[in-house]
Amino acid sequence: MSEPERQFKQYRCELCGFVYNERAGLPDEFIEPGTPWEEVPEDFSCPDCSAGKADFVPG
Repeated sequence: MSEPERQFKQYRCELCGFVYNERAGLPDEFIEPGTPWEEVPEDFSCPDCSAGKADFVPG
């Protein structure tokens, strides 16, 4: 029996609206596709406005 497909989530920067999509990841930032938000490094910053990880919300 195969595992059900993982539900990928999105997280939005509250400051500029940039969206991190778990399915796509951010290869340019060395974050592989499929990386859950919980595994994104704590020192991550928004590629558009440099906001910190704490400034991202689900959605």
